[in-house]
Amino acid sequence: MAAFKPAYLIHGDDHGRIGERRAALRALAERESGSGGVECFEGDAATPEALARALDAMTFAIGRRFLVIDGAERWKDADVTTHLAPALRAIALDTTVAFFGREEGRLKVSAALVKAVEQAGGVVAIERTLKARDLPAWLQGEAGPLGVQLDRDGARALVALVGERQQRLMRELEKLAIELGPGAEIGRDDVEQSAAQSSERQVWGLVDALVAADRRSATSAYLTLDSQGESVGRLVGLLARRVRDVLAIARRLEAGVSAQQIKKDLKMSPWAADRRIAEARDSDSDRLARALEALAQLELASHGASELADRTEALRAIAVIAA
Repeated sequence: MAAFKPAYLIHGDDHGRIGERRAALRALAERESGSGGVECFEGDAATPEALARALDAMTFAIGRRFLVIDGAERWKDADVTTHLAPALRAIALDTTVAFFGREEGRLKVSAALVKAVEQAGGVVAIERTLKARDLPAWLQGEAGPLGVQLDRDGARALVALVGERQQRLMRELEKLAIELGPGAEIGRDDVEQSAAQSSERQVWGLVDALVAADRRSATSAYLTLDSQGESVGRLVGLLARRVRDVLAIARRLEAGVSAQQIKKDLKMSPWAADRRIAEARDSDSDRLARALEALAQLELASHGASELADRTEALRAIAVIAA
């Protein structure tokens, strides 16, 4: 049986990581007490007053009681101090409450909530999105618990090839640790041969499938990328930049410019430049232009939607583009 604290507060601007931790805690709570032992509060129902009433109320659930609250970033200090803090100080021994706050801009979890959770004997965890320059060092630190070593060049290569999303980087690092085994010393070559090939192949596979009007492959490629945490907006931007880069190279090759001169002009690593040139040689400008048109349609279909609507609109757009 897991040992639970009376309260948890998970907050920060890394919304993806916060979502993962919420899902993991809820799954653990349901294994511990069943779905009947988990109460969720969100939207207008998630207020300090409502939580205070819930904590004071009796329950007929068997086993530990879990309360999961979203939207804690909207609460004011005064409301927490007046209503919720006293209830947390008197929280029952068989109750655990978990607050989740997705911060953005000036929207921050109140200091009063942090203090109330700490005074109740709870745990406060901050999930922050790291700046790009800090990601390589962070990856090196995360490699240790996985039983491998990641050198500085390997960490930089992983960020350059996979992107700056921490959840995606961790998944790729975990894959490398599994593939290479305990005690492995991972460098740039390992990253380029494994993680880079995997992630780039999936992105380029989606472009290929859209242009080739292969609806099944396009849908499969998109769902794979979506499951890795790629948002539609970022994915469309990533694909469009990739296609534009290769299209520009393809047109220069068709115009007679040497690969050596193109590589010299490209502002990227030699490895990435060689790969872009190879992709341009395997394609042609007309095909790449059609890919850009397809991506423009996908962007228009998903513009301004919620995450769930984004996914739905993306799948609809793929069906139309690849019809």
